Amino acid sequence: MENVLVIGGNRYFGRQLVTRLRDSGVRVSVLNRGSTPPPPGVTPLIADRTDGTALAGALAGRDFDAVVDQVCYTPAQAELAVRAFTGRTGRYLMTSTIEVYDTGVAHPADRPLAEAAVDPSGWPVSLELPRAETEFVETSYGEGKRQAEAVFTRDAPFPFVSVRLGHVLGATDFTGRLAHYAERIGAGLPVLVHPENQPSSYTHETEAAAFLAWAAGERFTGPVNLASHGELTATDLCDLIAAGRPYRTAAPGPGQQASPFSFDRYYGMDNSRAEQLGHPLSHTRDWLPGLVAATLRGQELPT
Repeated sequence: MENVLVIGGNRYFGRQLVTRLRDSGVRVSVLNRGSTPPPPGVTPLIADRTDGTALAGALAGRDFDAVVDQVCYTPAQAELAVRAFTGRTGRYLMTSTIEVYDTGVAHPADRPLAEAAVDPSGWPVSLELPRAETEFVETSYGEGKRQAEAVFTRDAPFPFVSVRLGHVLGATDFTGRLAHYAERIGAGLPVLVHPENQPSSYTHETEAAAFLAWAAGERFTGPVNLASHGELTATDLCDLIAAGRPYRTAAPGPGQQASPFSFDRYYGMDNSRAEQLGHPLSHTRDWLPGLVAATLRGQELPT
């Protein structure tokens, strides 16, 4: 593998992916709208991925050993990508999500979600879904990813992989989800948690970047779950952050939303395929305590 394109890749673990590939000796290009320059030694390609004409222009005369698509959210974006990259890449990876499993179907608590729980080859698709509007991504993120996977799986003439990431945590997380817990516990406010308090799966930003960089050079196809060992409930996160100090939880009241990572159904992923393919995985206890410590710096918790 000598030549890789990353679509997106200007923040969070996407930037780590770009630098990891570059530092391994791969020629890396990054395609985005140009709001943030790529790291040194990386070729910028400027285009709005939802504009087919602009995308074709940016790609003119170029081909790639692999493409890693960090920002495909809808089937319309996937359909444009299939057209744009046919004949231009030997392999296509889409960064997907644990939320593809949020289909409204309950799953047994003793059976982690394997890739076959959502089969993109048979999932219905509507190309009328908005391409990338913020409201759609916020309210229909999992459905958009499911349908995007379906388009690639059924229509792409190139080998396709969907990497379904557990909830990604890291020091550069811009969502503030872990900080939410630290802030409420530090202020003595109750953390809003579903009474059922079911566990879910997580991965570290560095692990996500490392897996995507590795998978770009492999040959397997289809969906693959990526998550660290060691599922966590919302109160597990509270325990780590409180570190023995008292804290309170409460069920969400009318009009209130549960805290991030609080789930009322089992939401753990089976990560065995990733390891069987040859990529070792960490345990949440390997990296979460250090991440929590970094999150807590500058905050005072009640004694």
